[in-house]
Amino acid sequence: MTEDFLQYLWKFKKFKFSDLETTNNESIILQHTGWHNELHSGPDFFDARLIIEGQKWAGTIEVHLTSGDWYVHNHENDPAYDNVILHVVWEHDVDIFRKDNTVIPTLELKQYVSQDILSNYKELFYKGEKNQIACKKELKDIPDFILSGWQERLYLERLESKTVLISELLKESANDWEVVLFKMLAKNFGLKTNGEAFLSLANSINFSILRKCINRLDLIEALFFGQADLLDYEMNDAYAMHLNNEYAYIKNKFKLNNTGVLPVQFFRLRPSNFPTIRLAQLAMLYFKNKNLFQDVIRFQTPEKFYELFKVGVSNFWTNHYTFNKESKTVNKNISKSFIDLLLINTIIPIKFVYQRSIGHESNEEVFDMITQISSEKNSIIDNFTALQIPIENAMHSQAMIQLKTIYCDKNACLRCEIGNFLLNKSNI
Repeated sequence: MTEDFLQYLWKFKKFKFSDLETTNNESIILQHTGWHNELHSGPDFFDARLIIEGQKWAGTIEVHLTSGDWYVHNHENDPAYDNVILHVVWEHDVDIFRKDNTVIPTLELKQYVSQDILSNYKELFYKGEKNQIACKKELKDIPDFILSGWQERLYLERLESKTVLISELLKESANDWEVVLFKMLAKNFGLKTNGEAFLSLANSINFSILRKCINRLDLIEALFFGQADLLDYEMNDAYAMHLNNEYAYIKNKFKLNNTGVLPVQFFRLRPSNFPTIRLAQLAMLYFKNKNLFQDVIRFQTPEKFYELFKVGVSNFWTNHYTFNKESKTVNKNISKSFIDLLLINTIIPIKFVYQRSIGHESNEEVFDMITQISSEKNSIIDNFTALQIPIENAMHSQAMIQLKTIYCDKNACLRCEIGNFLLNKSNI
């Protein structure tokens, strides 16, 4: 038993709330359970309204496992609890007093909760599997309307979380959307391993400098590789030496500084994901598309973006993965699966924030695009697929990643629509 569960029972009235009585046999008529205080210190529920023995009360509600927890948490010394009108506990073991020595009414909840919901709760929370899907045996039996509605909400939750960085970057750049797009693209070209390093690289470059280099691919590469500290004057290759010289010139001309750029990593990466290749592709993308943000806002289908982002690398990188070793010539165009990741993590979040900034609150375009993108492939998705959860597109896969990382891994079943359904399944 946890306080979270008791708060859930109270918040959603998951108990027999007719014929309620305090531990002193006073009748309780519940008019409003109050607003749940989930983020701040103080009592658990605000603005509750009750009638106790004919007397109307308005104030706060505090929830504990036992009455004595009031003293364990030192509430008797905290003025924030002076306005508590009802102490809701699972088990009453001691009376609680106000400063004027009057008893705070107490409701012992356990006698009003059905055995069914308690059994369902224990089934969800007491399986002894850390970071596992507690309801994995029951998942396949969840009604489609519950699952589909919850997936849409989960996806919007995840999308909202991706907009936090975008909003921060907008403030830092005085709402320059081209700058924000560049930084978000850079971060996501780096994937998990080099995302923060690539973002620090983008932060080290004033976008006006990139604009001045935009007509020469070699200058863009010199800028990117130089700021990433991937150029070395001891290189013997002619192209590498050329980039070195170009970077030395623009570094001096534009007073570039890369001391805050995080080092990139090659370890355990496939060659196609080497930071050198991803930076070369990013350079080619900007060389071929001078007004990238306009296209991002204008295009509304994944197919348009597959065309826009289908770029390769300069001649040097067709037969190199690093500066110091030549390799077999390979086509290094950005793959469709990589573009899908860019759409999921960069393009759709930016379009979402942009549309909202100009007063378009509809999510229709977002859902149209995300549902046309293929599902991601990873261990989380594989596990849900094995549990017979249909994952047909990127909206579904993003939703299930959100479910696993934010709900399942944190045992937040009480905040999950699936958990709520299972807790109350005997009443449906």
